[in-house]
Amino acid sequence: MKSAHNRSNLKRVLVDALVYGTVASTPIIAHADEGGVSMWVPGLFGSLAATPVQPGFSFAGMYYHTSVSAGGDVAFARQVSRGKITTNFTGNLSDNLNADVDLGLAIPSYTFEQRFLGAQATVLMLVPYGRSKASVDATLAGNLGLGPGFTIGGSRTDEITGFADLGPQFNLRWNQGVNNYMTYIATNLTVGRYDPDRLANLGIGHNTVDAGGGYTYFNPATGREFSAVLGFTYNFENTHTQYQNGVDAHLDMGASQFVTKQLQLGVVGYVYQQLSCDTGAGNRVGCFESRVLGVGPQIGYVVPLSEHYQGYFNLKGYKEFAAEHRPDGWNVWLTFAISPAAPGEAPAPKRPMIVK
Repeated sequence: MKSAHNRSNLKRVLVDALVYGTVASTPIIAHADEGGVSMWVPGLFGSLAATPVQPGFSFAGMYYHTSVSAGGDVAFARQVSRGKITTNFTGNLSDNLNADVDLGLAIPSYTFEQRFLGAQATVLMLVPYGRSKASVDATLAGNLGLGPGFTIGGSRTDEITGFADLGPQFNLRWNQGVNNYMTYIATNLTVGRYDPDRLANLGIGHNTVDAGGGYTYFNPATGREFSAVLGFTYNFENTHTQYQNGVDAHLDMGASQFVTKQLQLGVVGYVYQQLSCDTGAGNRVGCFESRVLGVGPQIGYVVPLSEHYQGYFNLKGYKEFAAEHRPDGWNVWLTFAISPAAPGEAPAPKRPMIVK
């Protein structure tokens, strides 16, 4: 009787803790940076990333949607203790994560007319607001060492709406004919809604520094374009969880052809790879280096607005693959930007303001 009672108590404890325990202990959960969520959103840079823009104020509005999922089967052996009851547990934990994020971003920017180090200097701010929803289903199968094996399951859903972390950025661009170069530095202001005990968050809970450089080949005569931007992110410790993510590298790419002076067609892609192990007293998952790749189509269209301003629409989407320690799926970006047109000429596709 005592053995049956002990086994019943242990099963009840496992049922209660199953989903909440998987959120804290398994590597696929999008739980702050510990779950493969990075400060840098792959795909933020795109085509024409390094081309110069006209001095003055510009504004971009962006809609970003991502749907990702992840699953894993984690074999483990651990000690289960409750009061005076101690037993060996061996088994398998299978869990599935589904997450959807919808963000609207306002991106005001200002480009200085005076050159800095021979380059065109721009400051901008990403102001994101939106919704994040995540759910996890978990099944635990194993043996408590007190009798026959068992299978239990549970689920958890979480949703949050509000502001995400702000993203200030400073960049420099140089132009030499069809060759364009840029460098940038960015960070995040941890004002987004964040709770270390939640499954869904809009902030990452810690500070970062991100920097890199890029190149764009653009020939207005042929309409051909290729861009690539490589950056690196240093993550400070998350003081809420005593967890520090490793250094991240990200490469955003785009290639396109202006089939007319206004219509642009092309492809986009990205590579995201963590370069060093996660650390910190709160790290319970080990090195946990994350990776994901994405590729997809894009279409752009330049809209003449007035003698002094032009608009630019861009729609691009990515299908992700080769993910490791990070949920994957698909995402789409819709951007509309308004920027000053080149003086003395009609708006042309060679100088649209692209989100940098």
